[in-house]
Amino acid sequence: MHKLKQLRVKLSLTPILVALTVNSTASVAFAGGFALNEQSVKGLGNAFAGSAATADDASTIFFNPAGLTRLPDNSFFGASYVIFPTIIFQNQGSNVATGVPLSGGNGGEAGVDIIVPNLYAAWSVSDRLKLGIGINVPFGLSSKYDSNWVGRYQAVESKLTTININPTVAAKLSDNLSVGAGLNIQYAETTLSNAINFGLIGQSVGLPTQSQQADGFVKVSGSDWSVGYNLGVMYEPSKTTRVGLSYRSPITQDIRGNADFTVPASARALTARGQFTDTGANAVLNLPDTLSLAVYQELNPRLAIVGDVTWTNWSRFKELRVQFDNPVQADTVQPENWNDTYRFGVGANYAVSDRLTLRTGITYDPCPVSEEFNTPRLPGGDRTLLGFGASYRPSKSFNFDIGYTHVFVNDSDINQSSSTAGTLKGTFEGGVDIVGLQVSWQF
Repeated sequence: MHKLKQLRVKLSLTPILVALTVNSTASVAFAGGFALNEQSVKGLGNAFAGSAATADDASTIFFNPAGLTRLPDNSFFGASYVIFPTIIFQNQGSNVATGVPLSGGNGGEAGVDIIVPNLYAAWSVSDRLKLGIGINVPFGLSSKYDSNWVGRYQAVESKLTTININPTVAAKLSDNLSVGAGLNIQYAETTLSNAINFGLIGQSVGLPTQSQQADGFVKVSGSDWSVGYNLGVMYEPSKTTRVGLSYRSPITQDIRGNADFTVPASARALTARGQFTDTGANAVLNLPDTLSLAVYQELNPRLAIVGDVTWTNWSRFKELRVQFDNPVQADTVQPENWNDTYRFGVGANYAVSDRLTLRTGITYDPCPVSEEFNTPRLPGGDRTLLGFGASYRPSKSFNFDIGYTHVFVNDSDINQSSSTAGTLKGTFEGGVDIVGLQVSWQF
């Protein structure tokens, strides 16, 4: 009887363990590098340098809505990008809370290839008034480690998908000044999973289990709709010079869904008071606002250079608070303290002929995550983008674009600890290859 009472007291402490365990599954949505700039294959060829001033197709709806006034006709284009990420982990002494080494391998190649499509259309109401709409994917990621890897208690699968609908209007206020505004109606969906060391948790409350010998699993999934906006100004002091200023607002997604637990038979006593049972859950996803200043300058009729600096307000994300519908499971609060970033890019376009244009560009994109907050769901690391592309116009109505960018990602260290997941210690190596194809039609 005394042992049973002692076990019940210990079980009453497990909401804290539940909170710590599930909290690690929700951090993916805020990892650096999950913002997607793949909105224009022309931009891909320039490594996205100067996109807020280029304004040579309907993708300006995303990069700077004021640029719509530069499009003389109605237009439509569709594009698709294939993103090939590489994530490789090297273990360097990971262990559980007792100091015993974590079992398992390095997780395999955790990057998951994804396809990112977008569609844009623009209509010319008059010479000074333009309308447009974009359907795009502004944020997304996907990573998946082997289910028995050394970091399984922190992450196995991480997936974020967004779909953004962006109706837009732009007006030319004078011959050299235009403004534009758009509404962003955005859907977000997440799937996050990791293993749970029920052997260690059971052992801590007197069950006859052993650490790493009674693994369970938790999968959290949810979705939400939210709304934001984007604004832009385009100033053209001459026919060969453009300056663009573009702002995209923050969007807050209140992700709501379910937490599904799988508990091994040897640890079922942990569910007697309601812990580790399937429940509803929600977490607030604070997507950052951005401000971009860009320049387009023609040096001669064939050669133009582009450049930009883009600020991203990642410091909005100071903490992650997760709430559970199950009253036995306490809310969790995890400090994040991310940093704002400034991205710098420069590129060049060279018109070989009236039909063929070649592009290149290089961009430096620093990581907002400091080493102490690095996560296996999307490891951090400063990035350098090197892009190449080409446009071919077989007729006045059609244009075909192809682009390629390689993203060099600096190696990053991780040393993340929790009472249930242990300490994941090691180094991440990686990179990204992006290929895009685009077809434009002017009518």
